[in-house]
Amino acid sequence: MCEILVLYHSRHGSVAAMAHRIARGVEEIPGCRARIRTVPPVSAVCEAVADSIPEEGPPYATHDDLRECHGLALGSPTRFGNMAADLKYFLDGTSSLWLSGTLIGKPAAVFTSTASLHGGQESTLLSMMLPLLHHGMLILGLPYSEADLIRTTAGGTPYGASHFAGPDNDRPFTDEEQRLCLALGRRLAETAQRLKQKT
Repeated sequence: MCEILVLYHSRHGSVAAMAHRIARGVEEIPGCRARIRTVPPVSAVCEAVADSIPEEGPPYATHDDLRECHGLALGSPTRFGNMAADLKYFLDGTSSLWLSGTLIGKPAAVFTSTASLHGGQESTLLSMMLPLLHHGMLILGLPYSEADLIRTTAGGTPYGASHFAGPDNDRPFTDEEQRLCLALGRRLAETAQRLKQKT
């Protein structure tokens, strides 16, 4: 079984909804399975007192999730054109995986959601790619053979899937945004499966 880790941080639920759509795309590919994980919030008080299991949603990610996956989809809301601190904090703690080369050669893709249409979707996606490149991962985007990239009037970029959630986080996903999430999941799973078969 080819396993894809769908790892994300979501504050208001839009990125979580994207993660589930991407996971659905992954599982449309025979022989592929999605493992959905999130990261704990960074606390200004004291992270040591937080529960190790979230009250709701998927389990928190561990380094083992990264070791065991054949591919990674990484998602975050936009924070001033960058990934959220919660996700970056988790990634900043993966130096042992970097030292051992654990993620070298594994495919990865990124996704985001923003409150405003020009709220930094593309710069956030690019910021999430940087640590993945340092880990030696193979970055996948969305090719323009996905016609929804040309038709979309909301989210959707060649750098990864995106969603325009609106200032109150209540804009529904457009058909194009949903299809691009599925397409990203399928592309990641197909690529991971091909690479796995060669090893």
